[in-house]
Amino acid sequence: MKAICRLLISLIVIFLLMGCSKGKKINPANENVPNTAEVNNRLGEIEKTRAVEEQNQDSNGVSDDIVDDNKVDQYEGIEYLYKQKINIIDDNYRNYYEIFVYSFYDSDGDGIGDIKGVIEKLDYINDGDPNTDTDLGFNGIWLMPIMPSTTYHKYDVTDYYNIDPQYGTMEDFKNLLQECEKRGIKLIIDLVFNHTSAQHPWFKEAVTYLQGLKEGEQPDLEECPYVGYYHFTKDYEGGSGYHQVKNTKWYYEGVFWDQMPDLNLGNPKVREEIEKIAKYWLDLGVGGFRLDAVKEFYSGQKDKNVEVLQWFTEYVASIDEDAYIVGEAWESKDAIASYYESGITSLFNFPLAMYNGEITKTARRLGPATASTFGKNLMLMLAKYQENNPNFIDAPFISNHDTTRISAQCVNNEEQMKMAAGLLLTQGGSPFVYYGEEIGMNSSGDKDENKRLPMQWSITDQKGMTKKPANADEVEQKFPPVDEQLENPLSLLNYYKRAIRIRNENPEIARGEVSIIEEFSNEDILAIRKVYGDSEIVIIYNIHTEASDLFLEDTDLKDCHIRGYLSVDGSEVTLQDGKLHMPKYSIVILK
Repeated sequence: MKAICRLLISLIVIFLLMGCSKGKKINPANENVPNTAEVNNRLGEIEKTRAVEEQNQDSNGVSDDIVDDNKVDQYEGIEYLYKQKINIIDDNYRNYYEIFVYSFYDSDGDGIGDIKGVIEKLDYINDGDPNTDTDLGFNGIWLMPIMPSTTYHKYDVTDYYNIDPQYGTMEDFKNLLQECEKRGIKLIIDLVFNHTSAQHPWFKEAVTYLQGLKEGEQPDLEECPYVGYYHFTKDYEGGSGYHQVKNTKWYYEGVFWDQMPDLNLGNPKVREEIEKIAKYWLDLGVGGFRLDAVKEFYSGQKDKNVEVLQWFTEYVASIDEDAYIVGEAWESKDAIASYYESGITSLFNFPLAMYNGEITKTARRLGPATASTFGKNLMLMLAKYQENNPNFIDAPFISNHDTTRISAQCVNNEEQMKMAAGLLLTQGGSPFVYYGEEIGMNSSGDKDENKRLPMQWSITDQKGMTKKPANADEVEQKFPPVDEQLENPLSLLNYYKRAIRIRNENPEIARGEVSIIEEFSNEDILAIRKVYGDSEIVIIYNIHTEASDLFLEDTDLKDCHIRGYLSVDGSEVTLQDGKLHMPKYSIVILK
C-alpha cells in the first residue's frame, strides 16, 4: 500500500514539474525534469531523514527536529513534507496581532465588538495547542484603547482605571488575561498619555477653576493642581494646536483635537499619575504597553520626547522587567534610531511599512526596489537602531489602524500580498499584523473609519459580526471571509498560517544576527543568514514572477536541507542534487 501511495505521489509531482515553465537560472546547469526514480529517491531520503533525526536541543532551546507524526499539509495535491516541531521561546520576541475591539467580534448582539468577543475568538488567534493547525499561531496581542472614552476609537481617555462599557467590564478583561495566559499569549494594551479626553475629570476640574478666576487673577496650583496637568496659557499668538477655554482668555494645547488636551509631561505630579496607571495594569497581568504618538509628547522637541520614553521605560522595568513596550514614532529610520537612545524595547519600523515602505515596494517591485536593495536597506536600518540600543527588538509591520491595508497597497494582487506577508513574517524582532490583513480586508481612502471596518468572519453566518463605525463608507471586500478562506489551502489566510508556523518552528528567524549572502543576492534573489547562538539558518527569497534555480553544490550551502518554504500558488520548493528550485514569489528556509 505504501508503495502504491508513493508511486501516486511521484506521478503527481512529475506531472506538476513537467507542466511548469522553465525558470530563470542563477548558474547554468542541466534543466532536465527529474524522472520517477529521482523523485522516489527524494521522497525516500526525506522519509529516512524523518525517521533518523533525533532531538537536538542546543543551549538556546533551538530544536532541529522534524515532526514524526505523519501529519502533512496538502497544497493542491502536493504533500508539504517539511513540518517541524513548534519551538516557542518565552521571551519578548513574539508574533503580535493588533485588534480594534470595536470591529472584531460582538458577543452580545449590540453590533459593537467587546472583550468577551475577543475571548470567543482566541482559539482563532492561538488555541494553546502546538499540535493543531487550526489557529493562526500568534503569541502576542495588542489591544487598541479599551478604557472609557467619548469616541468610537477611544484614544480620548476619560478614566485610566476601567474598561469602556461598550467593551464590557473589568471582570471580562481579567478573564481575557487568564485565557491569554493559558495559551501563552502576551497581552499588551494601548496606553495613551500624550493627552486625555476633554471630559477627563482632571481637565474638567482645571477648566472649571480657570473659568472661576477673576480678571487678572493667576491660578494657584495649591488650590487646583490639575491646571498644572495641562499646557494652559494666556500668551497665545495664533497658529494651530491651541484652543480657547470657553468664557476665558485662557488657551490650552491640543495638537490632535480640541477634545484631546495635551498633558504636561514635565510636571512630576503628572508622571506620578502615569506611574500609578502603569502599575495598576501591570499588576492586573498586562504584559506591557503600546505607547501612542511618542513624538508628540513635546511636538518638535525630540530630545524631550526621548527623555520621557527613558523615564517611562525605566519605571516599567522597575515593576516588571519582562514587560514589553513598543512606541509609535511615525518617522524616518534616522529619527527612529534617535528614539532608541531612550532604551525603549521596540519602536514600530515605519520605513518598512505602508504603500511606500520597503516591504510593499519590494513585493511589487516598484521603482528601484529589488531583492538586493531590500536586503541592503534592511541591514542599514538594523545597524542604525542597534547603535543606540544594542538590545532593541525590531517591530516590523505592513499596516495598522492609521494606514491603508495591504489589499489597497497591492491593488488586490493576492500574490504580491502573500509575498509582502512572507517578507514581514521572516523579519527579525516582533512583527505586528493588523486584524483582517490575513484575509485581505479592504480599506478605502484617507478616512480613518474605513481602515477600521468589521472583521469579515462569514457571509452566511452573521453571528458576532459588528456594525461599521458611524462615519465609515461602504467598502467592497474583494476577498472571501474567514470561514471560506479556511477551506481553501491556497488562501491568503492559510499562507499567513504557514508563515507564522514556520516562524514558530525556527527561533532564529526572530532572534538571529543577520548577514547577506552576496553570491546569491541580485535583483530577484535575496539570501540572508541568521545566526542565533550555535544555530544557523538561511532564508532565500525569490521576488520575481518567474521561477529561479540556485546551484548550491560548490558553495558553503551544499550541505543544507529544506526546513520549510512558502509559495504563493502551491508550487513546491525543491532541493535535489545541489539544485534549489524556487517558484515565483517563494521563500525557503534552509539549515
